[in-house]
Order: sequence, then C-alpha cells, then structure tokens
Amino acid sequence: MKKTEMWRWIFYLGGLIIVALGISMTIKGYKLGIGPWDVFHVGLYKNFGLTIGTWSILTGLAIIGGTAIFIREWPKIGTWLNMLLLGIFIDIFNWLIPDYESLVAQTIIFVVGVVVMGYGAGIYMSPNIGAGPRDSLMLVFVEKFGGSIKRMRTMIEVAVAAIGWLLGGPVGVGTVIIAFLIGQFVHYTLPQAKSLLLKITGKTEEEILW
Repeated sequence: MKKTEMWRWIFYLGGLIIVALGISMTIKGYKLGIGPWDVFHVGLYKNFGLTIGTWSILTGLAIIGGTAIFIREWPKIGTWLNMLLLGIFIDIFNWLIPDYESLVAQTIIFVVGVVVMGYGAGIYMSPNIGAGPRDSLMLVFVEKFGGSIKRMRTMIEVAVAAIGWLLGGPVGVGTVIIAFLIGQFVHYTLPQAKSLLLKITGKTEEEILW
C-alpha cells in the first residue's frame, strides 16, 4: 500500500509541476493570447504588482475559502497543494524560461506549452488526490445553478478572461484554444496516465482511487 501511495503522489506532484511548466510556456507565447485564468492573473500582476504565480495562489485561496463556506466541507490536501505548488512553479519557470520576441518563436513555445499542459493535467488528475480550486468552483456552480460541467466551465472562463482583458491581460486566439481544447486533450491524456499508474503499481483502478 505504501508503494501505491508513493506512486500516486509522484504522479500528482509531478503532474502539477508539468502543468506549471506548460502554463509558463504559454505565457511566454503571450502574443497569441494565454489561458483564461492566466489572463486574469497577468492582468492583476500588471495593475498591482507581485508575481503571476502569487496571484494564482491568492486567487486559488479566495476560491477555496468561498467554496468551503458554500459546501461546508474542508478541501482535500491535494486541493491546497494544487493552489500552492502551481503558483510557486509558475514563477520558477517564468524565471527560468527566456523571453521570446519573434512571433514564430512565441508560436512554437505556445503550441508546445499547450501539449505539455494537457499531459500534465492528465498525469496529476490520474491518482484522484484532489481537484484544483478552479475545478471545485466549477462543480459548486453546477450544483447551485444546474447545467452541464462543460457549459459552466466555459461561462466561468469567458467571464474570467473578460475581467483579465479589462485589466490588461493578453487575450487572443491562444485563449480560445486553451479554453476549448485543453479539456479535449485531457480526455485522451488522463486514461493514458491512469493506465501507466495501474501498470506501475499492479493495482486495479478501484484499489488505487478508492
């Protein structure tokens, strides 16, 4: 059992780091636009300082607090780690990855970043350790107002991107690509990551996830 738990945490933490890398890569390709939540974080950074990663953490903390009050349930440790580690590693990778001025270079790093983000999301979600703050918010809204998860996610991300754009965040075709295609990407990467996790641990899905 200890081996299984170890691998679950390796997949979870490793996946979060990979997602953060992908997010930072798309931010470096900002001329195409960046993800809806990142538009918001960059807009806050431009207006109020701090760092993009710090705003990711503060936004996540506000969401966690609000959803916890609404559902009257304390989030899993994975949700807290998601909030904290994503912000920290976004700042680290933003510092490590150089800036690119040409549109060709930004397009390449953006496209690669989307792929990296999609695989990272599938990896970190596969052990079912805890949903991220923004995913939890989406589920709360679905419970309160009804409708499909896909529709609610789209509505939230459009609203967040609009606010971020008003704050000066970069919106473009890349924003649309991330908003509408990452979910489809994860549809394929999540089963792949789950299959690899089951193969490594020698367990069934029920044994690992529950």
